[in-house]
Formats: sequence, structure tokens, C-alpha cells
Amino acid sequence: MDETCKKNLSLKALGKKTQYHFEYNPDLLETFSNLHPDTDYFVKFNCPEFTSLCPITNQPDFATIYISYVPDQKLVESKSLKLYLFSYRNHGDFHENCVVTIMKDLIQKLEPKYIEVLGKFLPRGGISIDPYANYGKPGTKWEKIAEQRLARHDMMPEKVDNR
Repeated sequence: MDETCKKNLSLKALGKKTQYHFEYNPDLLETFSNLHPDTDYFVKFNCPEFTSLCPITNQPDFATIYISYVPDQKLVESKSLKLYLFSYRNHGDFHENCVVTIMKDLIQKLEPKYIEVLGKFLPRGGISIDPYANYGKPGTKWEKIAEQRLARHDMMPEKVDNR
């Protein structure tokens, strides 16, 4: 990256000593300009160390969060995303609410063409919960794609291999 690009980035977390926040905080998310807004492409994050708390029992819930999006003008900076997801560590919420809130926070910051968030939570009480949420920018082809992907999401059951 040339010096002009570096100067245009006003990122607070990247390249600095990490300060972890233990309360949910969407303001931790930082963005930078997409240099290719005229090209549709996916950006995917796999976040295997997500932790939140059950709002009833206060027990920890562990998940891998998958975030895929098609950027428009902005991209999310990955260290800020890591710190944002870490801020859920002491946050009490149901799995479904975590996934939808993550998606809505990213929509607010990024205004993406398309985004989807999947949470694959580890089982508790013998049941795993895998909430999925998506969004396509209204008035674009991505709105229709979001409807189609949601309608077809997870239509094939996963193989259970526990023997």
C-alpha cells in the first residue's frame, strides 16, 4: 500500500496495542474505502472463537460466526471486527439475536450491497442452534438474491456423524 493510501486510513485499532472491550460495543467497527466499488465480489470472515452469554443462565455460548458480504463503498477493517465480536464476551443474548444484531450493525457501518451472517453454535443440552440472517440492498439485484438465498438456505440437512 502506498503512503497516500495509508494516510487516508483513519483506523484506530490496526497497528496499535490491542485494548479489549468486555461490553457489547458496535462503535468498535471501523471501515475503509473500497477501491473497487464497481466490481461485485464477496468478502468472507470465519470467526471460530465467538463467545456470548446465555441471557437466562449466564453460561457461555460458543460459536463460529461466518460473515460474507459484497461491499459497496466501504469495507470493514478485520481487527476492528475481531474486537467488536470479542465485545460480545460478557453480553447476554440469544443466539438468534446475536446473529441478527451483528448483521444489522455491519449494515449500518458498511451499507453493503449484500450481507449474510451465519452462527454455528456449539450444542448445549444436546441441541445446536445455527441462526442465519441476510440482507440485499433495496432496489438492487442483491435484494432479490437475498430473498432467493434465504428461501433456499440450509435446505439439505447436515450429516450427523457422531458414531
